[in-house]
Amino acid sequence: MAAYPYPHQNPKAFLRYLFDTAVARAQPLLNMQGLLPPPPRGRTIVVGAGKAAGAMAHALESLWPASASLTGLVVTRYHHTPPRPPGLPQRIEVVEASHPVPDQAGVEASQRLLALTRGLSADDLVICLISGGGSSLLTMPADGLTLSDKQRINRELLESGAPIGEMNTVRKHLSRIKGGRLAAACHPAKVVTLTISDVPGDDPAVIASGPTVPDETTCEQALALLDRYGISMPDGVRFALQTGALETPKPGDAVFAGHQVMMMATPMQSLQAAAEAARAAGLNAYVLSDEIEGESREVAKVHAALARAAARGHGPFQKPCVIVSGGETTVTLRPPVAGFPKGKGGRAGEFCLGLAMALQAQDGVWALAADTDGIDGVEDNAGALVTPDSLQRCDRLALKPAAFADRNDSYRLFEALGDLVVSGPTHTNVNDFRALLVL
Repeated sequence: MAAYPYPHQNPKAFLRYLFDTAVARAQPLLNMQGLLPPPPRGRTIVVGAGKAAGAMAHALESLWPASASLTGLVVTRYHHTPPRPPGLPQRIEVVEASHPVPDQAGVEASQRLLALTRGLSADDLVICLISGGGSSLLTMPADGLTLSDKQRINRELLESGAPIGEMNTVRKHLSRIKGGRLAAACHPAKVVTLTISDVPGDDPAVIASGPTVPDETTCEQALALLDRYGISMPDGVRFALQTGALETPKPGDAVFAGHQVMMMATPMQSLQAAAEAARAAGLNAYVLSDEIEGESREVAKVHAALARAAARGHGPFQKPCVIVSGGETTVTLRPPVAGFPKGKGGRAGEFCLGLAMALQAQDGVWALAADTDGIDGVEDNAGALVTPDSLQRCDRLALKPAAFADRNDSYRLFEALGDLVVSGPTHTNVNDFRALLVL
């Protein structure tokens, strides 16, 4: 294993080392070999979407036989296309679009991607590269919806605090490409889906809204969720949901016959890699779960209680230790506060802000929370760090953490403390990474 910063000498650097270890474990080239099918008698078409789609495409180009046909198109988030390896011929086009709110570039990319599936035969193979973020990058509004409608609905879902599974239930039924519809378009070709999970439970029907897998959710459920969160839609779309006209392909549909779905990388694999790195450094390491959901600041309170108990020699975790967890928390945005700019920050920063307050300046506890794609929400940071003196430094700078929390403004607080974690796009995505170091 590569040299690591000693945790007792530089806790912040050690936590960053654990984050980098988790991200490295999820890189596409490391995980793709051994999963690829043999070249077919006919053509091989590659389609895909997600924050890791560019790196997945490069990995496939590196591993696919040079003499076999290969062409295709994938769409990734702006600035998430990795540098092309020297000497690697381009056979798969990588285009970029907006995330988390879709844009016209995503619509055009989705139209081009779907066009590649026309005229396929049973001798052809479609390799679909799917990773988190694909829900907004694959954008083809259902009949009766405009792009501006989809943008508004997507934005309101993000601000509602709805779990990812619920958001994707709605997205599937308001799309002409998600929820198994891409697989239907590929019929009768064989489809092999390679996916990197960013969702609790690793359900391929939830990752990027499952464009190539059967959908068990219904129009009725999608409509109920839209109503629960008070999200309006055109009358024609409401009627189509009520009558089932926008229903998705279900399990048992013949369009999925012979299809394969293989998980390339998962959150648990990355958490285990970080735990192994901590043990190699002489620490006890505990993996809580890779399926933690809920409000970021509430999840932070639970983590803080566990860390405080460990620091005081109580509970199941024995210090010196690292406690790691993953999943996908949510942030319900609060109304703007008069006289202050709109809050900045994502769920990792919100977690760290809640954690700092809940730890109550506990001695011997450091923490890092970051999104493994390198972007926390829509900002330029992956996440943030918490130290035993975070609250004291806030006092010295006349910063009131509770006021920042009320504005969902974690970014500006940790920016002022110099404790943002900035990695840039990582070209993969296995969701939240949290590590608490107790010394």
